[in-house]
Amino acid sequence: MKLRVLARLIGIQRVLVRHGLDDFVRATHLYRPLRYLLLASPWTWFARRQGGSRGERLRLALEELGPIFVKFGQAVSTRRDLLPRDIADELAKLQDRVPPFPGAEARAAIERAYGAALATRFAGFDETPLAAASIAQVHVARLLDGREVVVKVLRPGMHAVIERDLEVLEALAALAQRYWKGSERLRPVEVVGEYRKTIIDELDLMREAANAAQLKRNFEGSDLLYVPEVHWDLCRTDVMVMERIHGIQISDMAQLRARGTDFRRLAVNGVEIFFTQVFRHNFFHADMHPGNIFVLADDPARPRYAAIDFGIVGTLDPRDLHYLAENFLAVFDRNYRRVAELHLESGWVPPDTRVDEMESAVRTVCEPIFQKPLKDISFGTVLLRLFEISRRFDMRIQPQLILLQKTLLNIEGLGRELYPELDVFRTASPILRDWMRERVSPRRFLRQLRDQLPDMLATVRALPPLARAAVQRAQDHTLRVPVESEAIERLRRELRESRRRRDAMLLAAAALLGGVVWLAVERDPAWPGWVLIAAAAGSAFLARRS
Repeated sequence: MKLRVLARLIGIQRVLVRHGLDDFVRATHLYRPLRYLLLASPWTWFARRQGGSRGERLRLALEELGPIFVKFGQAVSTRRDLLPRDIADELAKLQDRVPPFPGAEARAAIERAYGAALATRFAGFDETPLAAASIAQVHVARLLDGREVVVKVLRPGMHAVIERDLEVLEALAALAQRYWKGSERLRPVEVVGEYRKTIIDELDLMREAANAAQLKRNFEGSDLLYVPEVHWDLCRTDVMVMERIHGIQISDMAQLRARGTDFRRLAVNGVEIFFTQVFRHNFFHADMHPGNIFVLADDPARPRYAAIDFGIVGTLDPRDLHYLAENFLAVFDRNYRRVAELHLESGWVPPDTRVDEMESAVRTVCEPIFQKPLKDISFGTVLLRLFEISRRFDMRIQPQLILLQKTLLNIEGLGRELYPELDVFRTASPILRDWMRERVSPRRFLRQLRDQLPDMLATVRALPPLARAAVQRAQDHTLRVPVESEAIERLRRELRESRRRRDAMLLAAAALLGGVVWLAVERDPAWPGWVLIAAAAGSAFLARRS
């Protein structure tokens, strides 16, 4: 383990002890390989826990540990149905109340990015942050033409901080893989690798601007979601400028109620937005915590969402997308055998899994849940219960689905907070069924045929000369069909070794024969005959060993 990683682990332990959270670590499988850190950090022997509630201590520890840990707290905070209220309330403060860095530093960073004074780009710039997040913070500014915008700028030294903590996560994942029996199924190293790609992408604000532009194009003309306009000429890798929106933060329930907002419609729209992004666009905002969601409530009866912070988006392989939709519908329809078959077809469980056994296990988990009214059923609960039975069938965690699972849980938690009677199943089912029907519709087939027609024509035009060339080479006996595989290469190696052994045995036989003949005719001196026999024996021994 690198010294830098070891030092960071000791620092993390010190923070946890100082905030009275070390007992949580002692209860996990990671404590066994890390327990020796106690000997390397003697200050922990005499550490005194600070006061404050457990939720406050957890929030303060996550803030002190840095952006990766803050993001974890943000994601967890949306699951109020799975968390004690006091912890959920404290973690919610991580969504937009992370301690800011000085506005003068933000101004200097923006001027470095532009290579010019701020006055050449903006008519005004407020050094007091509008909001501070774990990786960047936002300032209000006014363009030279008077339009109001927000300027997002990365925190200083963020690349180095993220890289350090990613190394720590990778070290912990490696330890988990070594010491935890469930690691093969949960694939911690692969999960952290997937997270590395996600968080590194989030540090590139040009990529975030491109994500925003794509999402805006996908919802152009929609009454469901508004995405602010990006000012491309003012965007850099560590600075992004967007249109400022004036909405009500989704967590400000009191103001939404004062406006007479239709909470039922708002909750249903949130679910519809998520499933539309995933299944119709295959491009979804994957950081949907309340700090990133606003409501445009000019018409309270028809409220509209507005999203910000597009650093994390998700896409899925079309095959995974298809199996995911079918799984959802099979669960909706209580077709448990189909759920089992889909897990086998998708490769999410080993191929030797018995369908009937998995069907029975899924039924055992889901039936008690579905005895309740659909509005009382939580997707999160279903996923967690299915996760429990997955151990029995050695079901491996799919890293490419982690973002989707996290976002789905966030959306459901938010929707239930807005409107406790929300029926997620009834809202999502029509969207999924329409999407599945559309996949096999003649119109879709004709559209795909039209899109692929130029490639098909180009291939057809290229076939005659290729065929003529192949026939000519066949007639000239110069046609070669390369076949490469690991088995063939192994056979080639064995043949070469066999020829080498054969040649060595022939040489040994010749030497043996020469030695015997030399001794038989009683030539003087006799030692050359014995040398030939010895050489023959040595050659034969080496040939047999190889």
